[in-house]
Amino acid sequence: MRIVRFAHPGGMSFGIVESGEDGEPATVAQIEGHPFGELKYTGQRWALPDVRLLSPILPSKVVCVGRNYADHAAEHAAEVPSEPLLFLKPSTSVIGPGDAIRLPVQSKQVEHEAELAVVIGIRGARRVSRAEAMASVFGYTCANDVTARDLQRADGQWTRAKGFDSFCPLGPWIVTDLDPSDLEVRCEVNDEVRQLGRTKDMVFDVATLVSYISHVMTLLPGDVILTGTPAGVEPITAGDRVTVRIDGIGSLTNPVVNLE
Repeated sequence: MRIVRFAHPGGMSFGIVESGEDGEPATVAQIEGHPFGELKYTGQRWALPDVRLLSPILPSKVVCVGRNYADHAAEHAAEVPSEPLLFLKPSTSVIGPGDAIRLPVQSKQVEHEAELAVVIGIRGARRVSRAEAMASVFGYTCANDVTARDLQRADGQWTRAKGFDSFCPLGPWIVTDLDPSDLEVRCEVNDEVRQLGRTKDMVFDVATLVSYISHVMTLLPGDVILTGTPAGVEPITAGDRVTVRIDGIGSLTNPVVNLE
């Protein structure tokens, strides 16, 4: 199931993407309220090309995991952590497909980081075991953990470098019933492949991350976990188009502009 949050002439709604038949475009079936729990359809349907997709969820928090691919740690001459290395992005950093990544004037080196994102479901997660953790997962989407690398190095901690408005693109939709254990994660900038990895190479898998984080903070429905990025991160500049592609999910594309 592909779940979207979208803008339409009547406002903003969640919906389910339904495949088109006989060459017809896919449609979005509008649902009442949020997508957690039992779905109730309104009966309204929209052609997918006729609506604007928004970030598929607005989380209360985005919990991120650093150095969760050994090759990415190595390209920064950093050690692989013995436990998940956590940091947060504010909810105000979240944008959706097609929205612009805005380069802040404070940074001269902003980089892309393609990542699998985990969306927490209606049960939430508080002190769950690894065996229980996957029952708390609602689905998955593509993410870009945009980072001001020069500020990350200068500050010695990551809040400013990771937290600018527009530094957390998510989308295009949430996919449920997906096995996250071995998915290709790819980043393209202007059709050039910059990153190419697989989730099987994560140091800590999804179940481990959900359990670990839930013993630190309660994960609420709709919260998002970014699971780390493979090697190949490089700077982006105004005029670029950055695309994150993940097996079984799809692609998330965002233009890059200077903040005016």
